[in-house]
Amino acid sequence: MNENLGIALLLTTGAGLATTIGSLIGLAVRKPGPKFMGFTLGFSAGVMILVSFVELLQGSVESIGFLSAHLAFFLGMISFFLIDTLIPHDYIGQYDHKICESDHGLKRTGMLIALGIGVHNFPEGLATFAGALEDVHLGIAIAVAIAIHNIPEGLAVSAPIYAATGSRKKAFFWSFLSGVSEPIGAGLAALVLLPFLTTVVVGWLLAAVAGIMIAISLDEIIPVAKTFGGEHSHVPILGIITGMFVMAVSLWLLN
Repeated sequence: MNENLGIALLLTTGAGLATTIGSLIGLAVRKPGPKFMGFTLGFSAGVMILVSFVELLQGSVESIGFLSAHLAFFLGMISFFLIDTLIPHDYIGQYDHKICESDHGLKRTGMLIALGIGVHNFPEGLATFAGALEDVHLGIAIAVAIAIHNIPEGLAVSAPIYAATGSRKKAFFWSFLSGVSEPIGAGLAALVLLPFLTTVVVGWLLAAVAGIMIAISLDEIIPVAKTFGGEHSHVPILGIITGMFVMAVSLWLLN
């Protein structure tokens, strides 16, 4: 398991810094089309949901038993709920924001979003890290799903800051800062967990990560995908189905 440590940290870094892709999109075109956003977010949710139930939770049940695995699963969901309640964050396009905000208000909004996303990215970093430690292919699947999910987060940070300051550097910097918390979270997890990583601990960890990813998908990604979809309301579910199908085929090929 320790031999996957470097790969786990690398995958987590890549997934976290996908916020910079969203930032670049925000600087280049300000706002991608709703069909694109709805489909890609749905795809990300589909991948995360299928991986959580088919691989993470199932593997945990086999390792530590049905009751313990599901207890860890719900603890993971509750932990994300508490983070989301205490430090909420928002997406550009998730609600009908007024455009007539002052420059100062826009800049402050972008920074607050960056802070909220940064905190939310800690458990996402843990998810990628734990998955990659267990199996590199599983870690890659989780990292890709989270990276897709992080693109609109980067957009949410960069767009208001760029609109307020006119500075591409500042917009990119804050977007980068929100994403870098993901590998930092993984690094802290490595320092704390590695000395205690037994089969039982990994079983609990995988189930908790599954709970976190299900909570992220159901509470954040799918509702936002539906909002972005707008008149194309069926695009997000097509993305979910496609994401699940691609993930299922990938797991079948790997097995």
